[in-house]
Amino acid sequence: MKYVLVTGGVVSGLGKGVTASSVGVVLKACGLRVTSIKIDPYLNTDAGTMSPFEHGEVFVLDDGGEVDLDLGNYERFLDVRLTKNNNITTGKIYQSVLEKERKGDYLGKTVQVVPHITDAIKNWIESVAVIPVDGKEGPADVCVIELGGTVGPDNFCLIHVSLIPVLGVVGEQKTKPTQHSVRELRALGLTPHLLACRSAQPLLENTKEKLSQFCHVPNQNAHHSILKQLNLLSIAAPPNLQAWTKRAETYDNLKNSVRIAMVGKYVGLADSYLSVVKNIMYYINSPLSSVSQALLHACIACSLKPSIDWIAASDLEDESAKLTPKDHAAAWETLRNAECVLVPGGFGDRGVGGMILAAKYARENNIPYLGICLGMQISVIEFARSVLGLKRANSNEFDSETPNPVVIFMPEGSRTHMGSTMRLGSRRTLFQTPDCVTSKLYGDYFYIPVDQSGGSYGHKVIIPPFGAAFCPATCRQLVDLRYRNAEYVDERHRHRYEVNPEAIGVLEEAGLKFVGKDETGKRMEILELYSLSVVCHVTKLDLKFFCFLRYPQILELPSHPFYVGVQFHPEFKSRPGRPSALFLGLILAATKQLEAYLNTHQNGC
Repeated sequence: MKYVLVTGGVVSGLGKGVTASSVGVVLKACGLRVTSIKIDPYLNTDAGTMSPFEHGEVFVLDDGGEVDLDLGNYERFLDVRLTKNNNITTGKIYQSVLEKERKGDYLGKTVQVVPHITDAIKNWIESVAVIPVDGKEGPADVCVIELGGTVGPDNFCLIHVSLIPVLGVVGEQKTKPTQHSVRELRALGLTPHLLACRSAQPLLENTKEKLSQFCHVPNQNAHHSILKQLNLLSIAAPPNLQAWTKRAETYDNLKNSVRIAMVGKYVGLADSYLSVVKNIMYYINSPLSSVSQALLHACIACSLKPSIDWIAASDLEDESAKLTPKDHAAAWETLRNAECVLVPGGFGDRGVGGMILAAKYARENNIPYLGICLGMQISVIEFARSVLGLKRANSNEFDSETPNPVVIFMPEGSRTHMGSTMRLGSRRTLFQTPDCVTSKLYGDYFYIPVDQSGGSYGHKVIIPPFGAAFCPATCRQLVDLRYRNAEYVDERHRHRYEVNPEAIGVLEEAGLKFVGKDETGKRMEILELYSLSVVCHVTKLDLKFFCFLRYPQILELPSHPFYVGVQFHPEFKSRPGRPSALFLGLILAATKQLEAYLNTHQNGC
């Protein structure tokens, strides 16, 4: 196994994760198999209980691991599926060592940082690095580690990420901070083989020469240097980065944009970024980076630039009109100018009232809406209040005494422990009807060899976002392409609360259809708002939940272009060039292309 170690210096937030991911992309483009490990210094055993304001987004893996957001970058850049063991923390290491000590594995020896903790780190890295993450047999060729330890000289390459500030009116690039950072690294016994320098401007030749001279790092081609240091030049192919180059060029040449209102809790950090919708690094560093990147993937597939307007949900509330009238007016102006609305996940009751108002605005004004996790629960609460007349309908999370709990605490959840006690990881959702919008969006093309007429569906093929018309002519001649709506979908979850099963009947009668359920059929996973005119009869007094609704109500629901809520997090599996189906549907609906897109797929090539 070969190792590439990425460290950072001068200041935090320079982009070590992006550097590590980019190195992995280049090595993968050379025909090498790559895996990744992130090592964090904190004592938490995982990122699950950490605030997004302090640590950034919590990324969820298939196995339920709640990990650092950089692992999300690794998965998206490298198109791999990592495990929770790919995120090492100081807490995990100490926990594993102490468990061994309690079992007597150290045979009575005094347990110390050296050698027991250091050996545990090395053993963890070596064991995780050989686990395949790309769906193929056998270990990867290279493991890219952000932070971490060292191994033998022929199997190890150290890349140090540093800052080159630009000072003065003449824009002089200063190398002293990087020189000092490298000197401190050497004092720890580590000598960098490459420098990855971040600066406001491209590095000048004299700056590169000065860094090379004083930091003792050769100024040469990056991927060639890495391969040479790892002794992989003989087996690596020239890098093929055509797909990534095309994506970058496509993004740079986009002219039109779509305005997206993101209504949530964790927007304070986002507001501190300059030119947030123009800087691509923002989509990677924000506290909702997976949602932002999923929107980016979907927009690029539709040849659009995302113009995200962050709205603090609390600014939409009536109380805000009294306390901060300017913020209140600006928030509503932004919402009214949006072409679609997205309410992402979150915890706690702060801003819930504003989210409910945003969901109501989108429903009543035919604005495309996507609610994720909490966003789905918000749409259920709003619908119960506004359409069913249950004015006190709420979630037990926000009001434990509500007489109408449309969202409840999951029976298997823990009320005493926070970490790793939610419903986590990849779970299967079964579609209840093949004709729902979500099932159509998740559908796939299949091909049947032309000489096997009437045969069963063949292999799955990857089709560009706007259908088989973009496939090569030879592809269409050799096969009979057919489209099939999805019967199920596997997506990642992270929640403690769920829609109350006792409320489903009345909600569905009124037009809020739950088109996706878990494998037990009791847990609601996907909802869609249907165009229905119904009479809602709720007269059974033995139903405690709706006991005071004694009279029929006539509910007129207009047609809606896209109103979808999901309990899972589709953003975690979105990839560049392969956007999440639901994010794609939201953007298509916002630009009035969804109906044509679905018709094209349903009618074939």
